[in-house]
Amino acid sequence: MSADNERRDEMEHRTEQLFTHARAAKGFMPDDEGTALFHAARRAGSDHPTTGTFVEVGAWCGKSTVYLGAAAEATGALLFSIDHHHGSEENQPGWEHHDDEVVDRATGRIDTLPFWRRTIDAAGLGGSVVGVVGNSTAIASHWQTPLDLCFIDGGHGDEPAWADFRGWAPHVAVGRWLAIHDVFPNPADGGRPPYELWCAALASGEFVEDGECGSLRVLRRVGPPTEVR
Repeated sequence: MSADNERRDEMEHRTEQLFTHARAAKGFMPDDEGTALFHAARRAGSDHPTTGTFVEVGAWCGKSTVYLGAAAEATGALLFSIDHHHGSEENQPGWEHHDDEVVDRATGRIDTLPFWRRTIDAAGLGGSVVGVVGNSTAIASHWQTPLDLCFIDGGHGDEPAWADFRGWAPHVAVGRWLAIHDVFPNPADGGRPPYELWCAALASGEFVEDGECGSLRVLRRVGPPTEVR
């Protein structure tokens, strides 16, 4: 077997290992959508002449982070995973997606950071993933590096979803990619804000469709950013 074939086999084995870690992590992303996200990110990383830069907005316990981190590791890119780790509205007590296991008994608040850290450490992705803990909008306002891929999967209420979109979509470089999760054209299938973000991106003329899987939508920037209203 040639050295190239051995290297390819090693990379494929490593990817399968990481997918196993992703499937085992707490989270809400189906494996087919996670796999599609991985391929979108790997394309974004491979298609860049220098080190690629990815941003994930909304990490929960690290399931999607591992799919993205696998692509970052494979291509030499760096993933910044951004989350305040106190959960979105739909994760709070009394809501559909609440998980009592992630509540910090000392504070009474959701705290997914320890779970996220264990997920990333177990996957061995510390060299390709940087956790950024804080408010997405505040971080976006100070961000300066053009993005090869931005994945938006934070709060799904009107205010947080639009804040993430307005804060991060302008940082996607021309020719690069924006991915949005939980896009449901049928209101009966899920909340509207992610779908509305997707519609707004297309209506702006700045993005075109470039792939989908389930509720995951991938867009490619074809024009420079303008103000999002």
